[in-house]
Amino acid sequence: MANLHSKLAKVDPVWDRICSEAEAAIREEPLMGSLLHQGVLHHGSFECALAYRIAMKLASEEMSGQILREIADELLKDDPSISAAARADLVAVNERDPACHRFMQPLLYFKGYQAVQAYRLGHALWKQGRKDLAYFIQMRVSEIFGIDIHPAAKIGKGIMIDHAHSIVIGETAVVGDNVSLLHSVTLGGTGKEDEDRHPKIGDGVLIGAGAKVLGNITIGCCSRIAAGSVVLKDVAPNTTVAGVPARVVGAAGCDQPSVAMDQLFKDQT
Repeated sequence: MANLHSKLAKVDPVWDRICSEAEAAIREEPLMGSLLHQGVLHHGSFECALAYRIAMKLASEEMSGQILREIADELLKDDPSISAAARADLVAVNERDPACHRFMQPLLYFKGYQAVQAYRLGHALWKQGRKDLAYFIQMRVSEIFGIDIHPAAKIGKGIMIDHAHSIVIGETAVVGDNVSLLHSVTLGGTGKEDEDRHPKIGDGVLIGAGAKVLGNITIGCCSRIAAGSVVLKDVAPNTTVAGVPARVVGAAGCDQPSVAMDQLFKDQT
């Protein structure tokens, strides 16, 4: 039984697909060979490749890539839920982003995906009480990717952040599973209040570009927030809100807004 478990553990369709895509990409563009070998083919697992990519992106004169990679390797080894969430995020991006045609794209090229995975490492450090390291990762993610996610925030799996520029997620924010956010979304507070002060986003929510969700409010599961909206009050599940301040404009329009990515409101009158 132990031998069977060992063999099953080596079956990894996500990683196998990434490696096959990298090999095909080298055949099509040999000049990418060095990057694709270093980023994918030199590694024995998805976890090793992910640790390497995050470390190389966040490295600086103050913190070497080697140190960051050792930190990432340790965290991924100790907590399998991090890589499980990273895989779910990768599949989500591939399914929902029409610009994504291969599994290797988010891992190598998409800053939204990379920033979320770096946040996951910072969050793991935060939970261990290693807050200075967590703050360092937050700082570098903000500097490199233009995305500011507090390491104490709680974010589920199956997350897709499209384009990802200027995303802000505050300290006490909670984001459920299978949520999609577009660029310039803010999950913030409303002032200088302390303690629990940021939004709670339910599963399956779609938040449009430039939307601001402010305060300790709840956005119900499978709801939609229109682009450019400012949301200051709770939103019921399966609802679409729009405007400044946001108001209810109809139902969500489908069972899974974050997966369908349909941002058009069809007049129901």
